[in-house]
Amino acid sequence: MQIRTYQSSDRKEITELFYNTVHTVNMRDYTKEQVDVWAPEEPDLDGWNESLLAHYSIVATENNRIVGFGDIDENGYLDRLFVHKDYQRQGIASALCDQLEQAVSGRIFVHASITARPFFESRGYRVVKQQQVERKGIFLTNFVMEKLR
Repeated sequence: MQIRTYQSSDRKEITELFYNTVHTVNMRDYTKEQVDVWAPEEPDLDGWNESLLAHYSIVATENNRIVGFGDIDENGYLDRLFVHKDYQRQGIASALCDQLEQAVSGRIFVHASITARPFFESRGYRVVKQQQVERKGIFLTNFVMEKLR
């Protein structure tokens, strides 16, 4: 596995990875209705690209295939961390998270899904609060978590 900086040409593959992962891995904790609004079938590719370029964004690749990605902003907000549905539990999320955490100093925080909460807890993050996030009239539970260093 290699980790490299995000490139605009990655956006289509990343959004497909995101869609497929949310619609398979996260289905154990969310309803179909919830994952449909969280990861719509037709993503805003330009919006994704703009957001990823504005943050420190990295991708993990294996055999020229993107198997994971993540991004963090300058304030320590770890916005996204996703691993391909077929590459779960192989250390990819940990490797990405290690690099993202090293990119900023001070507090790091994340809005972790129900599915991701145990991963972040295992890395020393603590739940600040549980919240309901509304997307197109549908509510999803996630957790504001932080890691103090």
